[in-house]
Amino acid sequence: MKKKIAELIKEGIEVKNKLLESRVNEIEELAKAMLKTIKSGHKILLFGNGGSATDSMHIAAELVGRFRKERKALPAIALTANVSILTAIGNDYGFECIFERQVEALGNKGDMAIGISTSGSSKNVVAGILKASGMGLKTAALTGNKIGELSKISDLCVRVPSLNTPRIQEAHITIGHIVCELIEDAF
Repeated sequence: MKKKIAELIKEGIEVKNKLLESRVNEIEELAKAMLKTIKSGHKILLFGNGGSATDSMHIAAELVGRFRKERKALPAIALTANVSILTAIGNDYGFECIFERQVEALGNKGDMAIGISTSGSSKNVVAGILKASGMGLKTAALTGNKIGELSKISDLCVRVPSLNTPRIQEAHITIGHIVCELIEDAF
C-alpha cells in the first residue's frame, strides 16, 4: 500500500508541476475575470457534476464565507446545492437541463458562469454555459486536458494537463483555492 500511496502522491505532484509550467496565465485570467465580475456588483455562478459539483460548492463557500482573511461576503452561488431544484428540473425537463434552467432563472448580464467538467463535455454543463453565453454572462470552464466542447464555447478555459479524473479534480480545487486567495487579496 505504501508504494501505491507514494505513486498516487507523485502523480498529483506531476500534474501540479505541469499546471505550473503551462497554465499560470490562464489561472490569472480566470482570477482577474472573477474579480472584475465581483467588483462590478455581479455574481459568480458555478456548476458541475459529481466531484465537480462539490468543487462548485466549495469555491462558492470560500467566496461567500471567507478563504483565509476577514472581509465582506462575496456573491457566488453553486447551482449544485439545491436538491429540490435539481430533482424538479431533472424530472420535469431532463438532467441535461439542470444548469441551463438555473442560469436562466438566476443569471444576469454581467455575471459570470463557471462550468467544471473533467471531460470538458458534460452535456448539462455545456448547456449551462451556452445559456449563460446567450444571456450575456462571461463564461469560464475548468476541464481536463482533452479538448472538449467546453473549451470551445467558453470565454476562458483552464485545461488541467492530465486525462486522469482524480488528478484533474485535485488540480481543479487547487485552482479554486488559488483564485479565491487572489480575489480575497484584492479585498
